[in-house]
Amino acid sequence: MKLSVIGAGHVGLVTAACFAEKGHEILVAEHNVERLAGLNRGEIWFYEPGLKELLHKHVAAKRVRFTSKTEEAVDFGQAIFICVHTPPDPQGRPDMTYVEAVARTIAENLKDYRLVVEKSTVPIKTAERIKRTIGRYVKGDVHFDVASNPEFLREGSAVEDTLKPDRVVCGVDSAKAESLMREVYKGFDCPIVVTSVGSSELIKHASNSFLALKITFANWLARLCEASGADVEQVVHGMGLDHRISHHFLGAGIGYGGSCFPKDVDALAHISEELGVAAPIIRVISETNKSQLERFYATIERELWVLNEKTLAIWGLAFKPNTDDLREAPALRLIDMLKKAGAKLRVHDPVAMPNTRKVHPDLYYANDPIDACNGADALIVCTEWAPYKQADLAKVKATLKVPMIFDGRNCIDRKRAGELGMTLFGIGKAPIKPGE
Repeated sequence: MKLSVIGAGHVGLVTAACFAEKGHEILVAEHNVERLAGLNRGEIWFYEPGLKELLHKHVAAKRVRFTSKTEEAVDFGQAIFICVHTPPDPQGRPDMTYVEAVARTIAENLKDYRLVVEKSTVPIKTAERIKRTIGRYVKGDVHFDVASNPEFLREGSAVEDTLKPDRVVCGVDSAKAESLMREVYKGFDCPIVVTSVGSSELIKHASNSFLALKITFANWLARLCEASGADVEQVVHGMGLDHRISHHFLGAGIGYGGSCFPKDVDALAHISEELGVAAPIIRVISETNKSQLERFYATIERELWVLNEKTLAIWGLAFKPNTDDLREAPALRLIDMLKKAGAKLRVHDPVAMPNTRKVHPDLYYANDPIDACNGADALIVCTEWAPYKQADLAKVKATLKVPMIFDGRNCIDRKRAGELGMTLFGIGKAPIKPGE
């Protein structure tokens, strides 16, 4: 089947590569000249495990091509997947400028039937507005359908999540649209959930907000554990063994980040309130998440007393492991706070340092995790990358000026740190303070 993908971002490129893997022929439209030139050289502008290899495979096999012209994509695909960016505005509402522009371009170039599929994370009623926009600007009596097909991929495992999803949700309002969506996904071994378009749109926001709620609950629980002397990891382990709850997304830390959870939680609250439904529980998710990092900073400030002129090592810059995505990354917020207090920072991340340099060119970018610790007054862990979990803590202790770690992800070996006489502060756990 011929499919068009508009937008070569995280969602668009993963969608294109994975649909090609299932045997479809893909044309990707991308207006960013720099990104397009890179793609034609075999370069991807972000890090996602396995994506580069998969894309190279299908570009070589001519199952995936790239173009700068959206009108060419309209002519090419039987189904057109809209995968453009929907960044939040200052109030937290998604900016729909790119989606509307694509809808107008589709309308102006529509010659025969097409299924237009919203794949970007969008608010409820976006499909309705896309349909209305195309209907207003289309030339002649050309039929089309608009469907909703939300993505549920996780950065860092996006290829696996797309090729082997838990389910595929298709929101449609015609038998023809349903038939085409089933043809698109006929090679996928998972339940195909067919819903109304509106229900499909809400499933995406509701899913991400509920997962964010689980993280937020774990972080609130961590505060209670710190106050009561309990251990948050023991508590959530006991909870997670209940199959109704499960252990997924119950890890306490310094808060969630990324392109989805912060934006989707705020968007769902706005949408709900605009429809006249109060959303206090959704608002609390966002507020609690933001305050979690502030509590972590307060611990650092309390223990180190004066931050001005102190040298601090930071492990992890991306919002999660296996990605170079810095959007809403807690580490960047923490860096801003520490710099404002006058601290000198030595940072390391396996893949996110080039992106961080664009925002903070004045930091020391370490060659490796141990180099980051060289002469530092303390180590701060912001992302639970595997190399940090497996780090030689004896070398860390020998390199630090003061053997103190602030573990924002509860990923450092507490037993080993204690054996070495290191001071360790975690989240929702009693601190290790040798000699006290």
